[in-house]
Amino acid sequence: MKKTLKIIFFILSIFMITTVFAIDIKFGVYTSDKASVMYKQFKPIINYLEKDAKKQGLDLKISIKIYPTYESAQEGIIKGNYDFARFGPASYILAKKKNKELKLLVKEEHKGKKVFNGVFIVNKNSDIKSLEDLRGKSFAFGDKRSTIGKYLAQNEMLKVGINSKDLKNYEYLGRHDKVALAVANGNFDAGVIKESTYKKYKDRGLKTIYSFENITKPWLVKAGMDNEIYSFLKKSLLKLKDKKILKSLKKTGFLEVDDEDYALVKKSMDNSSKF
Repeated sequence: MKKTLKIIFFILSIFMITTVFAIDIKFGVYTSDKASVMYKQFKPIINYLEKDAKKQGLDLKISIKIYPTYESAQEGIIKGNYDFARFGPASYILAKKKNKELKLLVKEEHKGKKVFNGVFIVNKNSDIKSLEDLRGKSFAFGDKRSTIGKYLAQNEMLKVGINSKDLKNYEYLGRHDKVALAVANGNFDAGVIKESTYKKYKDRGLKTIYSFENITKPWLVKAGMDNEIYSFLKKSLLKLKDKKILKSLKKTGFLEVDDEDYALVKKSMDNSSKF
């Protein structure tokens, strides 16, 4: 009996030693696509970060929190409910306004570039050929806080003299995939989505009429993030080049980032108030 108790105490002590130093942190992201799609998209990178942490002698356990809206994800990082995130530029700028202690981590890179495209879409049988032709048409935007789905799109429309009053009607549908399907199904004459979503839904009967550039998405951390963890996350992401891991994110790596990288987005956000 005593021998059995000694074995149990030994096992418990080993368990306590191996778990007491584990650090639990949370990664957050909002649904620009279906939650199941988002989870599959980020799980490989989270797995990579956990494995790389162990190689560096850091026992990290990273859970994924998928927020249903842009706003809820922003409020979560502002309040420190989770530790680091991947946002669109506009979401980062809006969150930073409410908590100036938020800190940039890295920005995404795709094939050596720090930009990717947003596209205006219409049904493949539509006679709409340019942004000017959107006058008097119905239009589907993404989320009210989306960089591509609202701010940059409205800025491009303003450049050709079109504001909200010039449209027949418009709605914010929340996610890029919802916009793509709404236009494909004829619920709206046109819409705006990121290029990767267009490629995914192109065969549903879509075509593009105009494209524009957006700076790649930033990754950021909450206020007061532990310096050791911040340093590890940054170094680990910057050195990541494994194509299989990056494939799910549809990016080829990460780059150093600075607030000035998003100055153009901030300007577009200010301009969109005229829409």
